[in-house]
Amino acid sequence: MLRRNKFIMDNPDHHTLTAFALTLAQASARETLPRFRQKMTIDVKSGTDWDPVTEADRESERVIRALIEGSYPDHAILGEEFGSKQTDSDYTWIIDPIDGTRAFVIGMPSWATLIGLYYRGQPLIGVMHQPYVGDLFVGNQDGAWKIKDGQKSKLASAASVTLRQTKVGTTTPHRYQGRDSAKFERLRESVTLMRYGGDAYFFCLLAEGLLDIAMDPGLQIYDIAALIPIIKGAGGVVATWDGEDPAQGGNIIAASSKETLEQALAVMAAR
Repeated sequence: MLRRNKFIMDNPDHHTLTAFALTLAQASARETLPRFRQKMTIDVKSGTDWDPVTEADRESERVIRALIEGSYPDHAILGEEFGSKQTDSDYTWIIDPIDGTRAFVIGMPSWATLIGLYYRGQPLIGVMHQPYVGDLFVGNQDGAWKIKDGQKSKLASAASVTLRQTKVGTTTPHRYQGRDSAKFERLRESVTLMRYGGDAYFFCLLAEGLLDIAMDPGLQIYDIAALIPIIKGAGGVVATWDGEDPAQGGNIIAASSKETLEQALAVMAAR
């Protein structure tokens, strides 16, 4: 408790910054939502996978960055589309203007705008917004909430269950390659339900108490930064299955409780 209070004292403006993050999400929606399910030009980033990017991705990030630079010009920024603005500030905004662009371009409403704020390299505030559905998730050191139709409800992750009872969400099994594929398969065979195609949404459904585990391999920092405060604020836990710092991305697994996480990691690590 003392450590938590010290963190709050070090961040006296976290309420103001949370409100500002919500403003950024609404500004982003004014760029993404009118372009959703419309004809669009799709560019493809270099790489082995089909990785699309659209005008909606770019315009969303431009608007978010402009608002940050207007209100907090000393803050650093890291965005998926336009890279890094480095400063000496303790604060870094981490932006994924459309997480799930593949879903966006085919009209599936499982994409989201992710806005995270790090303080001294660790997650402080996170916002996930799906404007078509109308779901807005927010987390900070005080907790986590869902805002929908003007109503704000506190989030709480599910109680611990046995691994056999767990419900798990991940984007696609095809992202698990090599040894990771074997780890994933051991987990898949040990749980009640494995669902695909949710992107960032699965992590927020975990925070809402509807899933027990959400996971994806090879996430970049902007894929997970906003989600960590939401999950932790709801009482969940976030880790990687190879012992790295989840705040920097990697092979991410989040669970409703420490016990559920430990069961999953034990099965994945088994030979």
